[in-house]
Amino acid sequence: MTLFDLISYDVLRVIWWLLLGVLLIGFALTDGFDMGVGALLPFVAKTDVERRVTINTIGPTWEGNQVWFILGGGAIFAAWPPLYAVSFSGFYLAMFVVLAAFIVRPVAFKYRSKRDSKAWRTTWDWALFAGGAVPALIFGVAVGNVLQGVPFHLTQDLYPMYDGAFHAKFLGLLNPFALLTGVVSLAMLLTHGAAWLGLKSEGVIVERARAIGTVTGLVTLAGFALAGLWLAFGIEGYAIAGEVVRDGPSNPLQSEVVRSGSWLAAYAARPWIAAAPLLGFLGTTMAIRGLRSGSEVGTLLWSKLGIFGMISTVGLTMFPFILPSTVDPNSSLTVWDSSSSHLTLFIMLVCTAIFMPLILAYTSWVYWVLWGKVTEADVTANSDTTY
Repeated sequence: MTLFDLISYDVLRVIWWLLLGVLLIGFALTDGFDMGVGALLPFVAKTDVERRVTINTIGPTWEGNQVWFILGGGAIFAAWPPLYAVSFSGFYLAMFVVLAAFIVRPVAFKYRSKRDSKAWRTTWDWALFAGGAVPALIFGVAVGNVLQGVPFHLTQDLYPMYDGAFHAKFLGLLNPFALLTGVVSLAMLLTHGAAWLGLKSEGVIVERARAIGTVTGLVTLAGFALAGLWLAFGIEGYAIAGEVVRDGPSNPLQSEVVRSGSWLAAYAARPWIAAAPLLGFLGTTMAIRGLRSGSEVGTLLWSKLGIFGMISTVGLTMFPFILPSTVDPNSSLTVWDSSSSHLTLFIMLVCTAIFMPLILAYTSWVYWVLWGKVTEADVTANSDTTY
């Protein structure tokens, strides 16, 4: 019996659901503080030297951190083709805005210091702000819409169709609950960015970052709690009716899905998943405490734990659903009916087992080499090699 035969189709589907979560959380933990620092830039750094210090805390690592975003998109494309087709078409305008922000950000890094002009540099500083704040907000808005369900349905040949006019699809994303989750996402990453600046910078920049991070941390906790109450009492959940076929073909229309009760019913069925929101509250609370006390490494680690808990909460609460449909619940995408083939998932798993440790080892080495604070003396003495 081969290894391929030992790992069943349903187990591979769960593994790739977990790996997708790992990639998305990895992106939030790494590029999340890059986006947070960018969004904080105009508020924690007032002079040109202070802004250069702030930018150089993330300058050497932001490109590598974006690899997690690329890997996440690639994993969706290869492991969950229906999810890729439905989400990238339905969220097309939102994704375009995110990509535009991510395109502007590297240009701002490269061109900001090319001219010694206040107006020139201020323009690129605000571009860095947009490159951090806009994706952080929109990613949260997307999560809010996924929790509510998306207005699509599948034809008999599994072609995804969206209801409503093209422009209405984007405006429809900006509903009250989704805006709340967007604010939670933005506040969470601002807190993460403040924790990073506390570790990598010093002086007045750190003081401002900790003051702002304390406030955004409290906003994160309040918003996360409010979103949970909203899910419990204001948003209807989804459930698979009848027998669940875990190793069948990837055809969502073969399952019967009903809208019933609340998403939080998952906590009665799987009480252990309550650990995720508890970690979210604990990590963020301790990160706030660390910001107030002046802790450095501990604050960043607690912030990471809070992010891990909050993002995990969404995935574990929705499981096995990945993208519900408000128009036709039977078209909803789940872990059991929207993956690639058994062989494809297996080959991808083998490649992941080979290359993921290499990526993690290289990333760890980079952070080890670049360990230490960025000071005003560093950026003024190395104007030709710093941002």
